[in-house]
Amino acid sequence: MLKGSLRGQYGKTLVELGEVNKNIVVLDADLAKSTKTLEFGQKFGDRYFDMGLSEQDMISTAAGIALTGKTVFASSFSVFLTGRVFDQVRQSVCYNNSNVKLVATHSGLGVGEDGATHQALEDIALMRSLPNMRVIVPADSIETKKVIEYVSGEYGPFYVRLIRGDLPVVCSEENNFEPGRSEVLIDGDDLVIFAIGSMVSKAMEAAELLKNISVNAAVVNLSSIKPMDEKTVIKLAEKTKHVITMEDHSIYGGMGSAVAEVLSQRSPTKMKIIGVENSFGRSGKPEELYELYKLTPERIVKEAEIILGK
Repeated sequence: MLKGSLRGQYGKTLVELGEVNKNIVVLDADLAKSTKTLEFGQKFGDRYFDMGLSEQDMISTAAGIALTGKTVFASSFSVFLTGRVFDQVRQSVCYNNSNVKLVATHSGLGVGEDGATHQALEDIALMRSLPNMRVIVPADSIETKKVIEYVSGEYGPFYVRLIRGDLPVVCSEENNFEPGRSEVLIDGDDLVIFAIGSMVSKAMEAAELLKNISVNAAVVNLSSIKPMDEKTVIKLAEKTKHVITMEDHSIYGGMGSAVAEVLSQRSPTKMKIIGVENSFGRSGKPEELYELYKLTPERIVKEAEIILGK
């Protein structure tokens, strides 16, 4: 399966947008080579600011610049862009509904060898709790480009969660991105699997494995976590009667929790949330960590057998 770099696409798309939109300003916190914002800085030095190892200052500055009418992108690793600066994001960005786009390029266990201190598994929970913040987790490089293009033209705060490594291409070039809309990648009648980011391709693999036990599973890329495509979530839950969610994030407060909140209030459904269970990450290659923490297609099959009573 063809793969692409999400952060590489982010850097490239920023440059393309900067060519036509002179109001775009980009900030980074001494990680420009990793986040790929360096490409923007090299081309548009007067609209690029490396704030050094001072993420709180970066967010406060981003909010201030946004008040002058600029569209501001601020990037770092997700663990720094959400946890270290939560107060500044809450007070300066969200409370003021500032036109700031937070784009994290290293998230979850996918950060790999950098280990637990750099593997944010709580960032979705933090960001989706904030008023005015919209939370997007692209599934591949194609969707990343569309998301960055969209948020650059839409006023207000966004949190865009990208991964360090390359991901299989699963999204269609034809479909446009918009918040509150999901993409059904595989249709099915027996079970629906909602997945985000690096877990979308694994959910698709699981759907193929489930065919071996005569289970016809639907797979949905639920990249827009807030706002969520509640209509599709409820429709597929009522159609299949069985729901599994999967994410490279804590089982507390993430995408699975968001789906459960919708279904528990509007259409109670038997479901299982798959994610990291009350644990920090550790150092290792991403695929080794996914195996260790049971974020695999085989785990989905096992949980499907349980909730389907097979």
